[in-house]
Amino acid sequence: MQTTPDSTAGAPTRQSFWTEGGSLWLPPQESTTAHEIDWLFNFILYASIVLTLLVTAAMVYFVWKYRRRSHADRPVDVHESKWLEVSWIVVPTLLVLFVFFVGFRAYVSTSIPPSDAVTINVKAQKWSWTFEYQNGTNVPNEIWVPVGTPIRLEMTSQDVLHSFYVPEFRIKHDVLPNRYAYVWFEAPREGTYQVLCTEYCGTAHSNMGARIHVVGREAYYAILRDGPPSGGPMAPVDLGAQLYTQRNCNTCHSVDGSAGVGPSWQNIWGQPRPGSASGVVDDAYVAEAILYPQAYIVPGYENANMPSYDGQLNEEQVAGLAAYIREVSGAATEADRVVPTGDEEATTTAQPPEGGMGDPGVPVADPVAPGEREAVREDEPLGPTEER
Repeated sequence: MQTTPDSTAGAPTRQSFWTEGGSLWLPPQESTTAHEIDWLFNFILYASIVLTLLVTAAMVYFVWKYRRRSHADRPVDVHESKWLEVSWIVVPTLLVLFVFFVGFRAYVSTSIPPSDAVTINVKAQKWSWTFEYQNGTNVPNEIWVPVGTPIRLEMTSQDVLHSFYVPEFRIKHDVLPNRYAYVWFEAPREGTYQVLCTEYCGTAHSNMGARIHVVGREAYYAILRDGPPSGGPMAPVDLGAQLYTQRNCNTCHSVDGSAGVGPSWQNIWGQPRPGSASGVVDDAYVAEAILYPQAYIVPGYENANMPSYDGQLNEEQVAGLAAYIREVSGAATEADRVVPTGDEEATTTAQPPEGGMGDPGVPVADPVAPGEREAVREDEPLGPTEER
């Protein structure tokens, strides 16, 4: 996988479809079902090439063989060949039926996840992805999954039509509002893979990406227990600046005064907002705008349709965004630039769900190798730190 460091998240992203380990047409196979899709793709591709060459060669041959050699040439009656007519009906029919059955088998295997798959909820909105583990941990635009374990993604959209696509896994599915859809995959190797939105969804459609990190079991348990890796405590202004790009606020709101889908954040701190709960841009107004954006809409931006971040951002993150707005408005305080010492009351950290890593009630608590899953199902579920 050809990667390059990403300045906003520190994770590598694929920059080209011409990737190391891939083919002329396709990127490397990084899921347990990718080979089925690739086999069918290559069969249709090469069969089409062979048939095209045969038909073209026959056309060229017949043009040369039956050309008019002189003005005295006259056409002769040609009697049909029943064997020839039967063959060009039967052979294409058998070829199409073969493609159908192979394709249907691949469709079934890629559409029905194993019963012990780990379920992760996915919310799509303009223009970002939010992943939610079964223990309630929300992570924007990144997800960590255990290697060698089937993962079931249950997806829905909060606004318009999106499409979830991971080229290396050969999975793609439309994500619709007011409807749930799902895909599943199992990655046999550790690595970082890029998620793309392949359904045009508005102005910043091309920026709607995410990353799937496939890690070892111990690293996965640590993320469930302690939350996603971070760079440690940050000053509110720095946290807000990070969230500004991480949560794709920059796709709608500029910080330099330039026009965008939503109002610019430059110099808005303290501006009047008649009709809003607070009446002015302050901490309460920013919190309301982030968590309940439809409560008050700035005149002139009625069609912006900002999604709600209620349940996706905690109080510290909302306060960080408010501090960043003060910073770009020239109203930041000294407290906005101070890194917390860690003596403050700690926020709730992610804990593994009681029912295991998957859906509540599913008796699977530990990702194991495919050959060991049947044995695990027969035993009692284990916690992530227990030994069998």
